[in-house]
Amino acid sequence: MSTEFDTLTTEAHRPELAEIDRRSTLEIARTMNAGDALVPAAVAEQLPAIAAAIDAAADRMARGGRLVYLGAGTAGRLGVLDASECPPTFNTDPGEVMGLIAGGPTALVEAVEGAEDSKELAADDLARIGLTPDDVVVGVSASGRTPYAVGAVEHAAELGALTIGLSCNAHSPLAAAADHGIEVVVGPELIAGSTRLKAGTAQKLVLNMISTISMIRLGKTYGNLMVDVRASNEKLRARSRRIVTLATDAPEDVVEDALNATGGEVKHAILVILGEVDAPTAARLIEESHGHLRAALRRALDAPAG
Repeated sequence: MSTEFDTLTTEAHRPELAEIDRRSTLEIARTMNAGDALVPAAVAEQLPAIAAAIDAAADRMARGGRLVYLGAGTAGRLGVLDASECPPTFNTDPGEVMGLIAGGPTALVEAVEGAEDSKELAADDLARIGLTPDDVVVGVSASGRTPYAVGAVEHAAELGALTIGLSCNAHSPLAAAADHGIEVVVGPELIAGSTRLKAGTAQKLVLNMISTISMIRLGKTYGNLMVDVRASNEKLRARSRRIVTLATDAPEDVVEDALNATGGEVKHAILVILGEVDAPTAARLIEESHGHLRAALRRALDAPAG
């Protein structure tokens, strides 16, 4: 195990920081911030691989597949976090984007010893959700060697699902096992081996890209507007009104009428205003366009008068 750790940049020791505890708080903060600033550049180096993975994932999801993140510890928590933010942002069903963490929900708040060491546990977790060939499995592991993440990708590949391996070390077993390997090498951490730091930040950035751009490809946005937002509270209802206004430049009363007519559905309300159709027609056009508002709008505008 020690020999394996010696080859991982995420576990490397930075001798120049051996006495960091003797520095002032401001000096430590500056050192940490300087290290964090390197993360976006490391992500940028992987953009072609990230884009290829997203295009493949969006294709599976357009066929009804799910996006499933699996990881242990910090990596698993980040996957659960990203998945949990998709329903309120993109109005996805909770089962469309899922996060599974080694050890189950308990592991979100405390360590579950030994869970990350089991490939079999990952296979069991995927079996429990009934993984299909249309699904997308993203194994997340800073080291790129965590058995739970590697096992998830290997088992998913056997079932014909699309696999993505996200790690922070080069030449990782996780990337090698996946259809699409993404290796964001951020270098040694401020605190040796504490991969919740730069590695965690890198993983969060990439997961943001995977979910957000996949949803853009699936028609969950109109430009940069969240037209599939779920208005479950007053803040989101206000946001819904603002989104329709930004998309249509319509007066407040017109926006309110459109939202009332469509039951608060932002995408439908925009189509009612811009396409000059009634609410049932808007719903039909959006369904026929597989949820893509731009396509539905073209259908509305191209339809013969009367």
